[in-house]
Order: sequence, then structure tokens, then C-alpha cells
Amino acid sequence: MNRSAMQRFRIVPTMLKPFEAVAGMEASHVVPLVERLAAANAVPRMAARNALVALGKRAVPELIRSLSDHRPRVRWEAVKILGLIADPAAADAFVQALEDDNDDVRWLAAMGLVALRRTALRPLLRALEVRSSSWLLRDGAHHVCQGLASKGFRDVVRPILTALDAPMPEIATPVAAYRALSKLR
Repeated sequence: MNRSAMQRFRIVPTMLKPFEAVAGMEASHVVPLVERLAAANAVPRMAARNALVALGKRAVPELIRSLSDHRPRVRWEAVKILGLIADPAAADAFVQALEDDNDDVRWLAAMGLVALRRTALRPLLRALEVRSSSWLLRDGAHHVCQGLASKGFRDVVRPILTALDAPMPEIATPVAAYRALSKLR
């Protein structure tokens, strides 16, 4: 990519270098990278995504903050990156994103929770205990529980899946979530 293209897309040269260059980046670089997630052009978005993934845990707090951005593209990019980083610190944010108004953000949040495996269970079950009236949360939780069942957590999530499939899931789910949480303790 030539210099004029980098200026046009506002890409800093270190974003285009191999990931070793990211090791020297500081937390102050995270905010400008997160801002690039809103770019209409895919090139700067992908460069920012790659750099943020390489930054790993250092990028997580700002990415979590960006999940409340009004722009769906930013929320989608943030939840995708958080899923690729798979930091347990994002578990609560993934659970909240299960109720996002964008289908794709909700899907990626569910996939992020599945990637966290056991770490995802407590925040998900706590949310189901208190917010089971949310059909978006229940729908996302169903997807997460199916994914976790295939990853070796069938015994824990089976009662949750049964409650989510019940005729009145908003009543059955909090009880099942409470019992599952008790077993995890």
C-alpha cells in the first residue's frame, strides 16, 4: 500500500507490519484503532481489527466500552474482536450483547460465550436468573447452551435448555439457572 493510500485510509504504518510491531504499541493506541472500526472502507477496519486482536487483553476494556456505541458496525467489530481475543473479562459484556438490537452482534456474542466455555456459565446463568423475561436473552442463551453442550458441558446446560424450551420459559428458566449456579459453586 502506498503512502497516499495510507493517508486516505488513515492507517498508521505499524498497523500494516507483522504482529510483532504491535508488541510495542501502548494502550493509548487502542482508542484510535477502535475509532477505525467505524470506517466505511473494509481495509482500515480489517487493519484495526488485526491490530486490536494482536494487542489482546490490552484492548479489551475499550472494546467492551464500544459495545454501547450507537453504530452497529462498531458493535459488530468489537464483539468479533472480543471473541477472537477470548478474554474471560469480556464474559459479562458478551451476555449483555445477547440483547443487542442487531442480529449479527447477538450471534457473535453467543459465539464469544461458547468460546469462553466454563467461564461463560456464571454470567449467563446469573442473567437468566434475573432477566428471563427478555426473549432476546433467552434466544441467545439457548444458542450458547447448545454450543456448550457440544463442548462437554451437557450435564450443566441440559436443564437450562429444557427450561428454555418449556411452554413458559420466562418462569422455568430462572429456577433452572439458580439450580445450575448452585451446582457450579
